[in-house]
Amino acid sequence: MHRRVFSPCSGLIGDSSFKRLAFALLVSVALAGCSSEPAGLSLDELRQKTHIHGLAFDRADSDRLLVATHHGLYLVGSDRRARQVSSESHDFMGFSPHPEEANLLFASGHPARGGNLGVMVSSDGGQQWEQRSHGADGPVDFHQLTISEANPKVLYGAYAGKLQVSRDGGHEWQVQADAPPGLIALAASSRDPAHLYAATQGGLLMSPDGGLRWRSAHPQRDPVSVVVSSGGELYAFMLGVGLLRAEEATREWTLVSENWGENYLIHLAVDPSDPGRLVAADDQGHLWLSENAGQHWSAL
Repeated sequence: MHRRVFSPCSGLIGDSSFKRLAFALLVSVALAGCSSEPAGLSLDELRQKTHIHGLAFDRADSDRLLVATHHGLYLVGSDRRARQVSSESHDFMGFSPHPEEANLLFASGHPARGGNLGVMVSSDGGQQWEQRSHGADGPVDFHQLTISEANPKVLYGAYAGKLQVSRDGGHEWQVQADAPPGLIALAASSRDPAHLYAATQGGLLMSPDGGLRWRSAHPQRDPVSVVVSSGGELYAFMLGVGLLRAEEATREWTLVSENWGENYLIHLAVDPSDPGRLVAADDQGHLWLSENAGQHWSAL
């Protein structure tokens, strides 16, 4: 009888008396074991498994998306497959990438075992996380957390009805004021670290002094589900209206897309290497991509 030796990553050595079916099965199993990365989840499988708490383009490679979820941080590659990056499946709330350092990420939320995470930081692109601070009166659970693009040392977070601020990169926090009623999302200005925007159930608000005072930033008072400030531009999604855009210097709003039906956007990110490229998540967990600053969208 002839004898064969099978090498998982290089194939057969020697003669074969195995049946072709057995050979095919061995090859398929062996090649699967030689794969350099897991197959991951389709985006529909990810949507069914969990829900999205935050989005960002990967600054190291803008063809990849970082997706913070109720069950860990995922990386979506050009193959549109989602692979878990974080070593633990924390509930990452308030997910915010550093505006300059590609591998530095901030988040809050809840550990998988329960409780509050405080302010968490990853310096390796989301694989390992450590607590940087408990926050004021913490450990906090910032559902809204934002970093100033104008001064990345300045962060704002909302917890237990209070607005908190850090001016040293998230190490020390102090309560600034009451958070706006019906707060849904926060966005620090990309032009001035003292300017802050709030998406609320009562409309879009703007603070000129880090949250001490608030005023309307749009004449309509419909609920706003997301607000983003990037590169001197503002985006906001107003329910019943659509996606709005304005230059932050003037805050003169234009409607860029309105055909969302009963759906609405809950997260939006701007590609730092291409300001016209946007990614968004809607209330049903679907991901959308725009290549022309939000005018037209295609499903991922």
